[in-house]
Amino acid sequence: MVMPKGFKTTHEQIGTGSPALVFVYDPNLTVSGSQTEQMNEARDHLGDQAFFLLARMGTPEGEQLIAKYRASSAELLLFDPAGKLIKRQPAVKSARELIQWLQGS
Repeated sequence: MVMPKGFKTTHEQIGTGSPALVFVYDPNLTVSGSQTEQMNEARDHLGDQAFFLLARMGTPEGEQLIAKYRASSAELLLFDPAGKLIKRQPAVKSARELIQWLQGS
């Protein structure tokens, strides 16, 4: 499975004034493709109101974030505009649910 396009895999945007949704992307799981499709749909709706990021398993940046927050494969992490982790849940969440999550942060 190829890496989905349009998602940053670095995390410097967390805590920069907008909510950030980080998905722990595991290329070996089919759920990863399904979740990134839902994230694309939510991003199309929200535009620049939120950041949509990936923590790819097996990469230095991804493994650092995964270790810091003790995240699991195919887990969604929601950070508030100040960078505080406020929600986490296993994938898959629909685009509608992601939009509600991000607008409530």
